[in-house]
Amino acid sequence: MIRTLALALLACAAAIHAQTPNVAGQVNGTYPQPAPLDFNDHTGFTSLFDGKTLTGWDGRPGVWSVQDGIIVGESSKEKPAGNTFLVYTPLQAHDFDLKLEIKVELGGGSGIQYRSSLGIPPGRTAGKGEPPLDPRWVMIGPQADFWFPVGEKQKAYSGQLYSQNTSRGIIAWRGQVVESLAGKPPQLVGNIGDRSALGLFVKDGDWNQYEIVARGGVILHILNGQLMAILIDDDPASSNNVSGLIGLQIENFPCKVSFRNLWLRKLN
Repeated sequence: MIRTLALALLACAAAIHAQTPNVAGQVNGTYPQPAPLDFNDHTGFTSLFDGKTLTGWDGRPGVWSVQDGIIVGESSKEKPAGNTFLVYTPLQAHDFDLKLEIKVELGGGSGIQYRSSLGIPPGRTAGKGEPPLDPRWVMIGPQADFWFPVGEKQKAYSGQLYSQNTSRGIIAWRGQVVESLAGKPPQLVGNIGDRSALGLFVKDGDWNQYEIVARGGVILHILNGQLMAILIDDDPASSNNVSGLIGLQIENFPCKVSFRNLWLRKLN
């Protein structure tokens, strides 16, 4: 019995030793690969949605609801929502990891606001036939874009970094690494991949896993495990590099947007 236990302990020690990198960083003669992200690992994260109510969220009545454990926004020709947001009010974040699942159906567009503020910027008006703008549900700041492919133009939007309700517009298109400096237009510094090829990772009309990583002036958009866009913002006065609110968007009609599994790891 003692001999068997000793042999088991020796085997365990040998296995651990075999996985220990040597002085060159190799294990068994090769360099180990990083373990892939487990999207369902919520260690250190806080849930932003209780699965039953919109507690903590504020949005236009009649647009947002909870259906079968999912946050749903709906806009139709008969009841257009316009371009409006469901705002998470309990906290603001600057450096964070945000993970969620998103689905857009019927048409229109959506996105995830972060580091954002509230208010109606000068020159911003509601579209024809849309409800009047309400500053409680108009967000300003960076967005992880996501659109239903209603046209060729919209097919290229999902995954990009868009500056909502500012004059900056699309800052980092899907497939781009972009640097932003004070007083200068954004500059392309590298490519992640072909924009159309990256679009194959987007699941139209189905659930998509979206992750946003924000560290200082660096922001990453990751969609279904694929890096889509990177912004390096070195402008200290930039609206992309401040602490702000998180929100969910619905835009145009007909459109149905759905969100679930919203998790935030706030660093500061």
